[in-house]
Parts: sequence; C-alpha cells; structure tokens
Amino acid sequence: MTKLFGTDGIRGTANIEPMTPQTVVKIGQAIGYLLQKEILKSPSPIKKVVIGKDTRLSGYMIEQALSSGLNSMGIYVQLVGPLPTPGIGYLTRTMRASAGIVISASHNAYMDNGIKIFGSDGFKISESIEKEIEKLVLKEDLTDKLVPSKDVGRTKRIEDAQGRYIVYAKNTFPLDYTLDGLRIVLDTANGASYKVAPAIFEELGAEVIHLGDNPNGTNINDKVGALYPAKLSEAVREFRADVGISLDGDADRVIMCDEKGAIMNGDHILGLCALFLKNKKSLKHNTLVVTHMSNYGLEKKMKENGIEVIKVGVGDKYVVDEMRKNGFNLGGEQSGHIIFSDHTTTGDGCIAALSVLAVMKETEKKMSELNQLIEDVPQVLINCRVRNRKEIDKIAGYQELIDKINSELSGIGRTFIRFSGTEPVIRILVEGPDKFKINQYAESIARLLEKELS
Repeated sequence: MTKLFGTDGIRGTANIEPMTPQTVVKIGQAIGYLLQKEILKSPSPIKKVVIGKDTRLSGYMIEQALSSGLNSMGIYVQLVGPLPTPGIGYLTRTMRASAGIVISASHNAYMDNGIKIFGSDGFKISESIEKEIEKLVLKEDLTDKLVPSKDVGRTKRIEDAQGRYIVYAKNTFPLDYTLDGLRIVLDTANGASYKVAPAIFEELGAEVIHLGDNPNGTNINDKVGALYPAKLSEAVREFRADVGISLDGDADRVIMCDEKGAIMNGDHILGLCALFLKNKKSLKHNTLVVTHMSNYGLEKKMKENGIEVIKVGVGDKYVVDEMRKNGFNLGGEQSGHIIFSDHTTTGDGCIAALSVLAVMKETEKKMSELNQLIEDVPQVLINCRVRNRKEIDKIAGYQELIDKINSELSGIGRTFIRFSGTEPVIRILVEGPDKFKINQYAESIARLLEKELS
C-alpha cells in the first residue's frame, strides 16, 4: 500500500487494508499527532474531534478504532452517530472542534467504508495534510509519540447533534416561506440522513412520503437513493407528489425529480439555482463552478444568460477549492454534489433541495417548468471495471481512436475519460448531438480500454 487518500478521503472494503482496525487506529493516531503539533490547526488548546458516520455495519468498528487512536494521542472525541457529511462540517465549526471525521463510503455498497476529514474551519483538509497523514501511517512508528497515561483522551457521545443539524438546515430556507401543502417523496438511501432529512422537510410543513428510511447495516444504497432515481420517479407519479428528493448514503449529494417524474440531476439543479441567484443579484461574480463531467447544455444556458462557467477537475473538493480561492458562492457536480458556500462548506443534499424548493416557492412555478430551463446535449457515460491502472495515453491505438472521434464530432461534442478516484473503474464520457453515434464512440473506447486494463 503506497497511498491512502483518493479524491474523497480514504476508502476501501471493510476489514481489508486500509480499512482494518489496525490501520484505522494508526490513522487516528496520525491525526492526533498532527493536532498536538499544530500542523493541523486547532482553535483551542484542548484538542477535540467530532466523529459522525452513516449506517454501515462496519461503522461501529471503525468508530471505535478511530476513537482509540485519537485518545492515545491525548485527543478528546465526541461521537454524534449517524449524521450527513455536511452536518459534521457544520458541527466541527460551531462546536469549535479541532477537526471533524465522517465514517462513510458515500454512495458505495455497505461492504465498503471510508474516512473523510474536516479541519476546524469545516472544510475538508488539504492535500498537503493528507500527505502528512499518509507519511505517518505508512512510514512511521507512532509508538514513541503516544502521550503519558495521565494525558490519554476521553470519548463521549453528543445526544442532540441531529437536532442541531436539523435547525441549521431549516435556517437556510427563507423565513417568508413554508412547505405547507407540498407533497414530497423523500428517499434517504437507508443512510446517514434517514432521521434528519424527513424532520427537516416535515417541520417546514411538507407532507413527506418516505423511501429508504429503514437501515439495517447492510442495505445502505441498495437499489435506493441518488444512484437509483427511477424508484423515486415512479413513487412521485404514484403518489401524485409535487417533487421527489433522493439523497445518497452520506447525504452530501442529491438528485431530484419533478411532478411528472422527470429526473433532475446536478446540472439542472445548479442551472436553475444559478439563474435564480443572478436575477436576485446574489450570484457572486456571476459565475458558476462545475466539473468536466457537466453537460454542455448547462454551459450553453449559462452563457446565454451572462453567467460565466468555470470547469475544474472531478471531485467536489476541487469545486470548493475554486470557490474559496475566487469568492464564488455556487458550484457543484452533475452527480449531485451542490455547494452553496453562503450556507455550507461542502456538498449538502438537504440544503440543495431546500434551495430548489425556495426557487419553486418564490417563482410560483411547478418543478417541471424549472426542470426544463436546462436542455441537455445527448451524453453517454460508460463505467468500465479495471484491474490495472496505467497511463491510457500510452495504450496502443488509444490516442488515434480519440483523435478520430473528436475529428468526427468536429467541435460540437467531446470525449472525457478518467479513472475514478473512489472505485476501480474508468469513466468514459462522450457528448454530441447524435445519441446513436456517441453511443458507438463510447462503446469503441470501452472495448479498447477493457482489453488493456481488465
């Protein structure tokens, strides 16, 4: 093992490296050591870390291992139980904690788990801090860095964490409006938001029809949640709901659908919110930050309305970095990570959904009208499983094939191929006006890469 961190923290199969108790204890120790040395800055001389998780069976094991590692370095630990990832970012800031940790593998199946780390400011830690943790875990013996017995840290549970997050999320919705009379289908993916998300929308007045709200440790993301919006769409039509909201396992992303059951991915959510904020003169620098996976239809609509679009690498942390660097307040990914930096430090599915509902309320338009604001250019995405990662530019015939396809697309389409940072797959995206042709292009690229990488 030469690397711990991917594009979104540490991730792997539970009880297989790096997600074993032994390594997780050492990760906790490494974080604790960096806090004690003030390499990871803390607002208080008393170092404390907030730890939350989703509903995976292995969360208990990893929670205890992390706590033990941190305690052994003299760090106090506060456990909050199942809570959305953005909730940990919020609590880290408001509780003046030294750091926050989320135990979750996000949209992955229950067998996987992961660790996401927030600094005291509520933002995910930098790559330089990630490298420091990697070095300590993979190359150092931390035994001689343990604190004396009298200085060992303590762990306790925070009982009202869910209520704090519910109030925080509700306060992002305009006080002039309620959700009275609105019927919502809400799919919480049997994940971290299964208690808090229904409470948020119900306390604002909505009638909520629940999906994916009965976690058992192994059913998180299992044919429910943001990765399976077809179930949401079907339920919206069946119950004649006004809108559908589907979160992923740690609720940092959202996919929605309108009253007709038509899916609204992250591009549509970003587009309608950007147009709304610009009309209110609240879109900072009239700029939207997206990734290279976003549909050209979004970019086209934004340019038509005087909104600049900045594209960054895939991963919400790259979106957040660009937003922080240049003072932008809206950005996100097609996959449903939506960041409203006026309210939150990372993607928040509940707050994004509330923002869309606020647009719906203020404009007095049906969700289907808002959904139609963005017209997608045909796009094909193929995920190929890989065993061997190697530089794809060096694969025989690859560059020639890409050049040929790009030439045939002749400036009215594109190809975008990348390895996933969280799964053993390579993602092949082809965009263009002819759905049949771009599907052929994507299949030809997939055949070549599968032959070389599987």
